[in-house]
Amino acid sequence: MAQSAPLIVRLLALSTRIAARAGNIIKDVMTKGELGIVEKGSGVNDLQTEADRSAQRCIVASLLKQFPNVTIIGEEGPHNEEDNIPSEWLVTDMDETVLNSNYPNDLKAINPDDIVVWVDPLDGTSEYTQGLLDHVTVLIGLAVKGKPIGGVIHQPYHNYKTEKDAKGRTLWGLVGIGVGGFVPFEPPSDKFIITTTRSHSDAIVTKALEALNPDEIIRVGGAGHKVMMLLEGKAHAYVFASKGCKRWDTCAPEGILRALGGVITDIHGRDYDYSKDVSYPNAQGVFGTTKYVNHQTLIGKIPQDLKDRFPY
Repeated sequence: MAQSAPLIVRLLALSTRIAARAGNIIKDVMTKGELGIVEKGSGVNDLQTEADRSAQRCIVASLLKQFPNVTIIGEEGPHNEEDNIPSEWLVTDMDETVLNSNYPNDLKAINPDDIVVWVDPLDGTSEYTQGLLDHVTVLIGLAVKGKPIGGVIHQPYHNYKTEKDAKGRTLWGLVGIGVGGFVPFEPPSDKFIITTTRSHSDAIVTKALEALNPDEIIRVGGAGHKVMMLLEGKAHAYVFASKGCKRWDTCAPEGILRALGGVITDIHGRDYDYSKDVSYPNAQGVFGTTKYVNHQTLIGKIPQDLKDRFPY
């Protein structure tokens, strides 16, 4: 069955397993207590830990072993071909649930040259170092001809506060197939809820939120965690009027959200391009919504003078 499934389906099936293994590596580093924190130097709270580095080595090496012709872009830099990866970090098995999904025929036409995999091995590094572990996710996003169509969000510390041996959970999605690993819910119909940044707010971010007049604002760390708020019906929109996000932060969450009929654009309502040669920053902000609200109507509420702060 594995070899008969389309390339993109097999890639997703492998990615779900890899993300879970990377999540275990992240937990192992935390348990040992040797985080190896360094400042990457590109902004406030822009940290890297041994967990980031090790998780990316696991993800990229495992993907390249089975899909050597697919372009992979990871947050922690290019893969070193001479890097020795522990054998237990190399993941080879695929998720049978994904492989056995019903898929449309057009997925069969996707070639390796069409695909870019965007990897954030540890989304929410700042929260990880502060012990806010439920904010942490592993993100593997799948883009085809520049469009995010699927991905994986693994939450290694899901329910860790209430379950002694919590194993985490893996959410996945692919446009044309749907989603798995979680139950999507519709957000409340009697109020409007926005999720936004926990630690990168400023006057512009605040002004954008005020323009939308939400009934409630949920502030959490990590793009993956914020989009999970939308996937599970805890919020209607994810709004971040700032330049701080990057393609590897949003590709996987956007791919899963789009598989549910939602959308992520910039603050102007334009799609981001996830081709291999694009610049990495989401320089025009991030604006995500579920299918239960009108995306363009909400975009229209953002004042033009604020939008002008994010030129094309």
